[in-house]
Amino acid sequence: MGKVMKNESISVFDIFKIGVGPSSSHTLGPWRAAQAFVGSLVQNGVIDRVSRIGVDLYGSLAKTGKGHGTDLAAILGLAGFDPVTIDTASIPDVLEKINRDGSLTLSDSSIVAFLKKEDIRFHFTESLPFHPNGIRFSAHLEGETIFTETYYSIGGGFINRGEEAPANDAKAGTLALPFPADTAADLLKHCRENGFSISDLVRRNEMAWRADTETQNGLLKLWHTMVDCIKRGCSTTTGFLPGELRVKRRAGTMHQKLLSQPVPEKTDTWIEMIRNSGQGFNYTLDWLSCFALAVNEENASFGRVVTAPTNGSAGVVPAVLMYHVVFCKGGSDEQIQRFLLTAAEIGSIFKKGATLSAAMGGCQAEIGVSSAMAAAGLTEVMGGTPEQCLMAAEIAMEHHLGLTCDPVAGLVQIPCIERNAMGAIKAVTASQLALQGDPSAAKVSLDNAVQTMWQTALDMNEKYKETSEGGLALHIPVGLSEC
Repeated sequence: MGKVMKNESISVFDIFKIGVGPSSSHTLGPWRAAQAFVGSLVQNGVIDRVSRIGVDLYGSLAKTGKGHGTDLAAILGLAGFDPVTIDTASIPDVLEKINRDGSLTLSDSSIVAFLKKEDIRFHFTESLPFHPNGIRFSAHLEGETIFTETYYSIGGGFINRGEEAPANDAKAGTLALPFPADTAADLLKHCRENGFSISDLVRRNEMAWRADTETQNGLLKLWHTMVDCIKRGCSTTTGFLPGELRVKRRAGTMHQKLLSQPVPEKTDTWIEMIRNSGQGFNYTLDWLSCFALAVNEENASFGRVVTAPTNGSAGVVPAVLMYHVVFCKGGSDEQIQRFLLTAAEIGSIFKKGATLSAAMGGCQAEIGVSSAMAAAGLTEVMGGTPEQCLMAAEIAMEHHLGLTCDPVAGLVQIPCIERNAMGAIKAVTASQLALQGDPSAAKVSLDNAVQTMWQTALDMNEKYKETSEGGLALHIPVGLSEC
């Protein structure tokens, strides 16, 4: 079967996380690692003895860290800001103040010297063991003692100290679930024996962590965050994305052409306007693409997104779910929850059996997984059986196998933004094929696809794993906008 993380319990809220762009592994992960390091300083009773903080970035975190804002995320995490709650509009001012003062505040009290140019070091030719995304923090204490800890950002915002369970989330680990599923075969067995849909099973597992009402509220909060992100992206009609590529925003312009009026404040009103303003395949396809582009333009601009399962692939699931709400009239709270629960379970199977990290597996681990997640979620809410949901996920991944990660200039823009639109389109197609198909006649299982994705990741040349040293990253002149 290949790589399977046995008995790893993963919640829907581990797969879907609210955070800040542009990258879950290169922004959110290092941010969480910085927070964990400060927490460790507090736990070890040395926080008041720290005089200076250093950050060392290795492997992929160094090679594409500037474009992904890895250095900025580490600073914000050390300074006590949280990616879920920070006012994203305040980030430039916060960073400017830290640079101006030459210091930052740890744990709300300890002011320590910090000079970004000196204290954040990029090790472009050196990688740490265990994972390409390594980050090491060092705190200089009184008496010339140095306190250090090393973290790995292993994809999807998860962080790890090495081989142990993720360090940033107490939910993920070895909690006993009533219906544990390490593989798609495990999942299908539970569904068949108990007459469950996939979302039924996941909902029951989630009760091991919290009351069902809390899960329901959390899922709807995820959805509202996704919708808000789509609306912000569709509302911005001018300007360029951050960075040297000067990529023009397109979602807002597309929205203007399709609807000829601004995004209204009320989401229900907006949805009805879209439904009633056009029809046909081209119209639907334009909106599906617009939804995906909107999210990832926000992501590229350090906006608030939902990691799904990563930031670089954050547009696929929201776009497909929005497609279902708008064009399939599937906007009930129950349908939205079922979609997200099913999608998250597919993401967890890929995390256990392969990877969610582009630095480990290429873009097949991001857009491929997100497309599989969205395909399964859509299939369930369209009335598909568990077998058809897994078939849809397999079809979506099968046609992303081998997809490389080659961000131009290390920015999550080219080809990342358009890839979200393509991933959304493939998800819808995969769902349609599965709904019209016979899973019992399928020659390839989802577990086959997971195993193949992992083997492909191991075989893939390192330069195609989020290093900006291969593919489009070598052949697109910096300064050209995406066409």
